[in-house]
Amino acid sequence: MVAGTTSDAGKSVVTAGICRWLWRRGVKVAPFKAQNMSNNSAVVVDGQGRGGEIGRAQALQAVAAGLEPQIRFNPVLLKPGSDQTSQVVLLGEAVGSIDAANFRQLKETMSAAAFDAFDELRREFDVVVCEGAGSPAEINLRENDYVNMGLARHAQMPVVVVGDIDRGGVFASLFGTVALLEPADQELVAGFVINKFRGSRELLEPGLQMLGRLTGRPTYGVLPFDVDLWLDAEDALAYGRVLGRPAAPIGEEWLRVAVVRLPHISNATDAEALASEPGVAVRLTVEPGELAEADLVVLPGTKSTVDDLEWLRRNGLADAIVEHAKRGKPVLGICGGFQMLSRRIHDEIESGKGEVDGMGLLPVEVSFQRNKTLTRPQGSALGAPVHGYEIHHGQVVWRDSDVPGLIRLPDGTQEGAVVGGVFGTHWHGAFESDEFRRRFLTLAAGISGRHGFKVAAATNFAALRTATVDRLGDLIEEHVDTEALWRVIEQGPPPGLPFIPPGAP
Repeated sequence: MVAGTTSDAGKSVVTAGICRWLWRRGVKVAPFKAQNMSNNSAVVVDGQGRGGEIGRAQALQAVAAGLEPQIRFNPVLLKPGSDQTSQVVLLGEAVGSIDAANFRQLKETMSAAAFDAFDELRREFDVVVCEGAGSPAEINLRENDYVNMGLARHAQMPVVVVGDIDRGGVFASLFGTVALLEPADQELVAGFVINKFRGSRELLEPGLQMLGRLTGRPTYGVLPFDVDLWLDAEDALAYGRVLGRPAAPIGEEWLRVAVVRLPHISNATDAEALASEPGVAVRLTVEPGELAEADLVVLPGTKSTVDDLEWLRRNGLADAIVEHAKRGKPVLGICGGFQMLSRRIHDEIESGKGEVDGMGLLPVEVSFQRNKTLTRPQGSALGAPVHGYEIHHGQVVWRDSDVPGLIRLPDGTQEGAVVGGVFGTHWHGAFESDEFRRRFLTLAAGISGRHGFKVAAATNFAALRTATVDRLGDLIEEHVDTEALWRVIEQGPPPGLPFIPPGAP
């Protein structure tokens, strides 16, 4: 198990890196996360063509392990819709919502499903690399835990704790994480990995030695900060953040893309495909002024379409988007963002607020249905093949017959809409189709007057994602004592690890 001192400590990337390292050694390895809390999900299609959802991190870890993603890799996915409730996706299927009132009741069902899925994987694979959630030292959640030390105890598996040194206080965090665990949990903590280190290793060494003396546990490695690891980084969607390191433009001009960082943003990884192109600068923002300055505005997916639409209006962002479109600049809405651009939204399912006016930029109406659409469709758009995936309750129930479709499915039905420079689609992942992405960006640049912008001819998004998991494997091999890690995988945590009472030393 790869646990962490905090969220975003690096559990996901370390888990993926270990999977890649083991896969390179010829080990039959699978990733696993008992419960993920994220609105960034991927659609997995089983052998019977049925769709289900898992966290995107586990989908990337599956790629690192040389596997097609499976629902069992993330049996419980919680998708926050507010500060108080989350949608529960159990074994890929949305089964209801969880809040403080029904937490204990549902937790028993979720833990049973998670343990069963893990036990199946353990029988089928040589190694299962499990990612924890949050921190194992969240002592308020330890009772009946099945995600961190509860899972480790269930399997008697060794635990490596990852700490993010970039945040500061990493030694206190690592020590305190172990010290807050009860004795039987501490016995499973084999050692540590420090993540996102910048600077001289010599200056860090005294701290590593003292941590070892205080805890009786080694630090297996120190991973450097790597600015190229930005794909599928679901916990790093910060305001004002520029995605990736945009390469210099091929032509004479940049294309500036502003992605609205919605409160309940989901699958913002769609923007990463746009950011992979040279000369495309993609920024996540909540500032109306940055939308006004952009060439292309993107409204991404959201788990709470109506609530986030109200937030856009309160903060002046909805007016800025409408004004952007009126000035003839392109606007793109994806999934929930597409729904916000409609004339009207009927929602008794997600928000329960009934009929709500959309921004009116696309002549369609959307109605939320109880059953969620989960598919991985293929089609064509702008004269190029395109594939994607759909995750949404909202359905287009009316459209102006004169509105052309953005994406045409093989059966001839139309999905999405485009009017002038305003585009909308329910398809996530469409911009991972290289030729379609290039044609769309060329079209958007022309609409915005960026005639000096040119797309590259050879950007391959799938290859970039593969390079990411290869780099993760490289980091593990180069900066972690893999022989010691292999012994822990084979033999479990070393016997006789000391107990650290709270308040020690």
